[in-house]
Amino acid sequence: MSTLQTLDRGLRALELISHSPGGVSIAELSRRLDVHRAICYRIVATLEQHLLVARTDDGRVRLAVGVAVLASRFEPQFTVDAKPLLHALANETHATAFISAAEGQDCVAVLVAEPDDTVLTVGYRVGSRHPLTKGAAGIAILATRPERPDDPEAVRQARRDGYSLTRGELERGAVGVAAGIRVPTAVGASMPVERCVGVVAIEGLDTELAARAVCRTARRLEDLLSA
Repeated sequence: MSTLQTLDRGLRALELISHSPGGVSIAELSRRLDVHRAICYRIVATLEQHLLVARTDDGRVRLAVGVAVLASRFEPQFTVDAKPLLHALANETHATAFISAAEGQDCVAVLVAEPDDTVLTVGYRVGSRHPLTKGAAGIAILATRPERPDDPEAVRQARRDGYSLTRGELERGAVGVAAGIRVPTAVGASMPVERCVGVVAIEGLDTELAARAVCRTARRLEDLLSA
């Protein structure tokens, strides 16, 4: 049976990129694919359009959040079970609830739920992104990583508390609480998908209640991902 060369190259590129958590240069990728750089650029551009890869500030190519989306569709039961848990979290805390994932140096919202009984909520849409170093979600993800000497105090505090709490970092008046979702690396995977779950509100968030609810939801999501 014959294969489609362009598709084959794109899939091979994804495989090569997946084994380079720090990213791979276009020059190196074209060499390993044994194709001209111009062809490699087109392959990468196509994968970028589908959010399967992204480029870092120095031009290196790494996996993007679209891979996590495809993975969740491969295991649809997680998404099916996660949605009611996220909705319950939103209703319990009266705040917008979210699940976010790391993409390079950014944190990207991949699932969002709003409470049923709150008129005004924070507009947080799927695909929203911000630096990992800002906001409760990004800090919660950084706190799940191995300790480093240069870790910011906010990350150290999140490790001690088991959750992160930020005020006004991404939007004036917004309060966010998030906890990392820790799961073992799947067999055959080069690195785990880094996720967190949290809530965000403009005013009136009961942060103690929110922290307990977010941490409890994170543990339940870990059970789903480890099942």
